[in-house]
Amino acid sequence: MEAVKISPKFQVVIPKKLRDALKLSPGQKVQMIVYENRIEMIPLRKISEMRGFLKGIDTTVERETDRV
Repeated sequence: MEAVKISPKFQVVIPKKLRDALKLSPGQKVQMIVYENRIEMIPLRKISEMRGFLKGIDTTVERETDRV
């Protein structure tokens, strides 16, 4: 967990360790969501970069009969 300081202009710097782990780049957009009492930042990715990200997911969940 990393702590950051909010600047007088309400800006924050994403720590290098997190930028590297998430492969963030300058100018990349993130979606910010308020969830309960926290802010979540979700990197927006091109659909072509998403290919294969669900590889290995367990698809053996029970489904409603009208969804099969």
